[in-house]
Amino acid sequence: MLAFAAAVFFLIISPGPGVLSTAGVGAAYGYRNGLAYVAGLFVGSNLVLLLVISGVAATALTLPWLRTTLLIASLGYLLWLAWRIASAGAQIRFIEARTPLGFWNGLALQPINPKAYVVSTTLFTGFSFMPDAPWIETAIKLLIMNLIWIPLHLGWLGAGISLRRLDLGPQAQRRVNIAMALSMLVAVGLALWSQT
Repeated sequence: MLAFAAAVFFLIISPGPGVLSTAGVGAAYGYRNGLAYVAGLFVGSNLVLLLVISGVAATALTLPWLRTTLLIASLGYLLWLAWRIASAGAQIRFIEARTPLGFWNGLALQPINPKAYVVSTTLFTGFSFMPDAPWIETAIKLLIMNLIWIPLHLGWLGAGISLRRLDLGPQAQRRVNIAMALSMLVAVGLALWSQT
């Protein structure tokens, strides 16, 4: 069980679209919108977990046309999300974003986030510690994952908010947001590349 918890920690804390966009939303939009975004990610993450546990994800992803459609949707949405983060802070001192990212954006990310499926599948197909009680093992894994997921994502949000609180000038804030967005795109690219 400790090996499972350690794997959860390292797989979730590693840069991916979810944690990097969380930091980016915190830096670009602040605490209130950041918490709404994290809440959406949380619901979406648990939705992905249920799709993986139930086998729906594995069955659905055997269809080549569906895999291609999800890949295109994922790339399109992640590019849009990265653009929103990158462009949010150009004039942060003067104008707040009209439509900041929030709950629905976080919820929409996870079902098309390649890393979410890779992490969930890795953790639920490996690390068997109660083979005679699979339902109890699944419940314990869900509990452990969520108990680790929440503080890690709040930590990434806090890191982004800390950048925002540095009261950087508009150009520096814009550079931070662009760096966050580019990091997110690199993580997406690596996740996609690892699946080929």
